[in-house]
Amino acid sequence: MLGKSTLGAAALTTLFGQDRSRAESKGAIEKLPLPQKVKRVIWLTMAGGPSHLELFDPKPKLAELHGQPMPESYTAGQQLAQLQGQKLMCLGPLFPFQKTGTQGTEISTLLPHIGSIIDDICLVRSMTTDAINHDPAHMFMNTGSQIAGRPSMGAWVNYGLGSIAENLPGFVVLVSTGKGRSPQPIAARQWSSGFLPGRFQGVQLRSQGEAVLYLNNPPGVEASQQALDIAAIEKLNREHAMRVQDPEIETRIAQYELAFEMQTSIPNLMDASDETEETLDLYGCLPGDGSFASNCLLARRLAQRGVRFIQLYHRDWDHHSLLKEELPLRAKEVDQPSAALIKDLKRLGLLEETLVVWSGEFGRTPMSQANKGTVGRDHHNKSMSMWMAGGGIRPGMVYGSTDELGYAACEKICTVHDLHATMLAQLGIQHDAFTYKFQGLDFKLTGVEGARVIDEILS
Repeated sequence: MLGKSTLGAAALTTLFGQDRSRAESKGAIEKLPLPQKVKRVIWLTMAGGPSHLELFDPKPKLAELHGQPMPESYTAGQQLAQLQGQKLMCLGPLFPFQKTGTQGTEISTLLPHIGSIIDDICLVRSMTTDAINHDPAHMFMNTGSQIAGRPSMGAWVNYGLGSIAENLPGFVVLVSTGKGRSPQPIAARQWSSGFLPGRFQGVQLRSQGEAVLYLNNPPGVEASQQALDIAAIEKLNREHAMRVQDPEIETRIAQYELAFEMQTSIPNLMDASDETEETLDLYGCLPGDGSFASNCLLARRLAQRGVRFIQLYHRDWDHHSLLKEELPLRAKEVDQPSAALIKDLKRLGLLEETLVVWSGEFGRTPMSQANKGTVGRDHHNKSMSMWMAGGGIRPGMVYGSTDELGYAACEKICTVHDLHATMLAQLGIQHDAFTYKFQGLDFKLTGVEGARVIDEILS
């Protein structure tokens, strides 16, 4: 008679026998139409809308007009968020800029660490977006649409390319919060699979405490017994799937399998005891403390383990007020770890096969917003700054510009669809041929409005 451990091993063989390694999971694209410059994406999202006018886009003319009325030629007939119908006054940059790198690129003195890697990144000063409020702007940045229910980019990539991670999800999300006020929530629909099969959605790992709740077995339940249970459930699910032809049953089966595998992979992932003091000092973090720095280190560990799409959110960048007081705090929280991630990937030989993106969901107005005796800036969709680094991205480059007051992108204007098209191209995917049929339509991440790969920033 077989013992419990032998039965468990047999169940595991049954469970994973046909496709043992998750690393062998194939994507929907059988042959990539473009050269694949990178294998994965790490997207650093500054949720709330960081001010480009204090961080990346110096505007001496705006400083000259500080406290004076904003010229109507810029704003007449334009959509604003909370400043609509109010008297518009210019607000000069609240912090100085300094020259960095071999090209003397000017960025804020609040970002000395990012300044130290300026020769490794491409700074885009002419990004725009369609949305002007947080939730639709996040939806647009993630999915290419302001309408909820569309697949996020991480889900699109996971669907198209498949997973290269063994015993981990192909799309992982981490969230941290600035130590200050009460930021807007980040909804799980931002990393949804939308109308794609559910197994491609992002999996949020908790950045403090247990990474995944209820992952460990309760007392008295052994892994061998659990394997038998999962094998039996899988058999029932497959029989049911044959009868009803519901693709979400396949998702359920895959998630049971993944959860079982994660019981061994997640503890190893979260245990940073094998990291050197030099590495911890580089990021400036205590692993597992829930900070953005800790999440950046975890992102590198996820990249090493083959996770295809890693998205980090750091909240509390919405500075309608207290801009002078709060922005230095947020900048300090992300400056060192953002730069550390680039340096760490580079020294490990991973940067050349990883695309790192740093952005918010929109920019901020050059006009001031008075609130409870302090000043801030309103939401703004006509200009924002972001940066990229990694395989195939031209380093040490500044791309595009805004007008002399930083109100609107005016040279080499980029859209969110352009950004998505460029990211897909680096992954080897032709954006206008990458579709999924839903409700009789061939949907694309880059929509139907027109998008282009930003070839000028590619090496």
